Amino acid sequence: MSTSQLAPHHTPERSAPPPVRRSGRRPGFLGSAFAALVTAVAVCSGDAVARVFPYGHRHRSVNDLGNQFVPFHAHLWDLLHGRARGGLLFNWQSGYGTSFLPDLGTYLSSPFALLVGLFPRHDIDLAVYVVTVLKMTAAAAAMAWLLRAQRPGPWWAAGLLGASYALCGWSVIEASYNPMWLDGLIAFPMLCLTGEWALRGRRPLLGVLVVAVCWTANFYTAYMATLGAALVLLVRVVLTREGVRERARVIGRAAVTTVLGMALTAPLLVPLFLSSKQAYPGWFKEFTPVPWSDLFARLMPATYSFGSPAVFTGTGTLLLAAALPFHGALPRRTRLWWAGLVVAVLVSLQWAPTHLAWHVFATPNGSPYRQTFVLAGIVVIAAWTGLAAGLPGVRALAGGAGVLAAAAAWAAGSALATGWGYALFCGGLAVTAAAWWALARRRWLLPAAAVLAAALVAQAAATTAYGHKAKLAGLDDYPSWGRSHTSRERALTRADGWPAYRTDAGRPALSGNDPLLLGGEGGSYYSSHTPDVLTRTMAALGAGWTSRGRSVQSLDNPVTDALFSVGARLKADGKVVRAEALPLVTVRPAGPPPEFGESPFANQELLLGAKVYEEPVAPGVCRSGTDPFLWAPEYSGSASLADGRPARMNGTQPKNRAALQPLGRSRGASSQLVFDRRPPDRWTLGCLDRSKLTAAVAALRASAATSVRVSDAGLTATLPAGSTGTAVVAVPAVRGWSCEGRPAGARLGLLAVPLDGRTTTLRCAFTPPGLLPGAALAGFSALVVAALAVHRRRPEYLAGLRRRARRG
Repeated sequence: MSTSQLAPHHTPERSAPPPVRRSGRRPGFLGSAFAALVTAVAVCSGDAVARVFPYGHRHRSVNDLGNQFVPFHAHLWDLLHGRARGGLLFNWQSGYGTSFLPDLGTYLSSPFALLVGLFPRHDIDLAVYVVTVLKMTAAAAAMAWLLRAQRPGPWWAAGLLGASYALCGWSVIEASYNPMWLDGLIAFPMLCLTGEWALRGRRPLLGVLVVAVCWTANFYTAYMATLGAALVLLVRVVLTREGVRERARVIGRAAVTTVLGMALTAPLLVPLFLSSKQAYPGWFKEFTPVPWSDLFARLMPATYSFGSPAVFTGTGTLLLAAALPFHGALPRRTRLWWAGLVVAVLVSLQWAPTHLAWHVFATPNGSPYRQTFVLAGIVVIAAWTGLAAGLPGVRALAGGAGVLAAAAAWAAGSALATGWGYALFCGGLAVTAAAWWALARRRWLLPAAAVLAAALVAQAAATTAYGHKAKLAGLDDYPSWGRSHTSRERALTRADGWPAYRTDAGRPALSGNDPLLLGGEGGSYYSSHTPDVLTRTMAALGAGWTSRGRSVQSLDNPVTDALFSVGARLKADGKVVRAEALPLVTVRPAGPPPEFGESPFANQELLLGAKVYEEPVAPGVCRSGTDPFLWAPEYSGSASLADGRPARMNGTQPKNRAALQPLGRSRGASSQLVFDRRPPDRWTLGCLDRSKLTAAVAALRASAATSVRVSDAGLTATLPAGSTGTAVVAVPAVRGWSCEGRPAGARLGLLAVPLDGRTTTLRCAFTPPGLLPGAALAGFSALVVAALAVHRRRPEYLAGLRRRARRG
């Protein structure tokens, strides 16, 4: 790109956008490569400054990153290397068995996720970090490519703007620990690119595939990206096409491309959607917009808030976008439409109806501004629209600086604004304004471009580092893989006996998904798809939870261990405790379906079919020789026997529910229950008689399955001849199970199959609800795409026949 192309000039908006001037594909590639390089340097520099993993001693895995995403990627590693319990459809390791396809589609369906298989398993934290950085760089490259596909302009400027998009506050602060969201960061420019193809009537089949990949990678943020790309295309159509018919033709092409691409992902999306309907509801929070002063404060670098939109995109980009309305080289109509789109999307973040529309009409659990990356992308496109028409002059730059100064002044009333943020913002504004002015006057081209790149890297790195510090101070964090992980993993591997019995990773847990991270087939499970039946069943039996019921904890109790076939349990001291457990399939007498009550002790006995708990002999005292268990779901504090070790309980309702807590072995009156603070209003002490439990387990074992074999998505059990009553499978009764060709029933939350005395081999299989209809829809879409491909090739084919006929 010559320096003469930096001078202001008018670009006619009514004609089709001119082709990008480049020699082959080199300039386009250079812009994308430059964007990726700047992004990688900024992200890694910020992490190094903050001294977080892998550059320092601080944990990087905060909140869901360590609690969900790292364990799920560890499970993907196991799947890729043939070590997982289960397959793509069913997960035998979590929550005593649950559907896996929805989790795959939510957390692991990005093509980038497959890269974790190239790392050693013990380096799973490093693998997820590398994937995170690669996603950011891919988003930067995609945006740079999109910008030059829309309008010709300097490749280095497209690279800088692409990097500023990938380094927006939303990306480096929020999505960095929700790496699945970063697929939406990539999807937005890619979907805008399919809109450009629709605008020109080019590459319809490739457009369908791009949409399908984007929606497969992460449907949630792809939905937001699709809405944003539709708005961008609408503005492009209005400004570059005349007449209702021509505009409708473009919109129709884009709509067909989008629908066909989404339909190709139906085998994943339909089961995922149905699974979300069957998940435990968690919690609901009414949307409340943040004060405008907080929103404008987040325009600045080095700010943090979990509940406000991180709209920072670098002062160089913000200055170009703010200068757009004053940019005389562009037609007024163009300036109004692009500036209006930026303002409209900004306002939509704060209005409840549009907030719901951005989030699939459901206020999300957690951060309510997950669509912020779309605003960042539109700001970048608006900035490029002005830049590609020629660099703004002094008047336009002054107008843009005035707009940003007003926003910064308004932000002074926010507690989120920081001294470092103001210093970086004001300093960056002055430096970038001077750099753009120098470029507009065709002076010091390389130094000015270098200054713009340095300012972006410095601000993004500072924002990254500040975000790490704030997240570690306010969110839960989880250790990277270390000696404790390795020792637990090895202990679980040595104790393995699947499917004869389960091995549970135990408590206290390192994450909400220890079975996926460390191994075994335990009861803990944390996902957006945690089944309602699992949470309610385990809560009825005394289990605890966090994340308002979405993160079910393992229950350290010998009765439930026996019922769920847990024959080995890892304890906090690293030792494995073994116990007699029932096989996965047992046979219960016929009768009316029982129902759980309030007491977890009575519920366990109901599921076991025998009485094994005693009442305390005195308030807070169990008979000598029994095992006391405390149930106090709302209690936060420590409790113990007077002569025993304290047990910590976390019952900060409604977010957390304390689990039924083992207290050791009672020695009579000397083992009085003691609370370290005011006793809770509701608590119960149950006294377990181990001898009665052993007898109950032996009685059930006498009529249970003699052998059980499991597959990736099913099981086969051999039953004693003449078995009648109900076969109960120690698996939560999630929808999708069928046994002997019929949908499976449920008994107290577990799979149940009526027996007629003739069944000696019980066969059950799992198919995620919606998989078959989704496959049919995808097949139909594939046929339509194939027909379109044939139709497009038909003229070429006929022309070839005519040429051969003439030669013959």
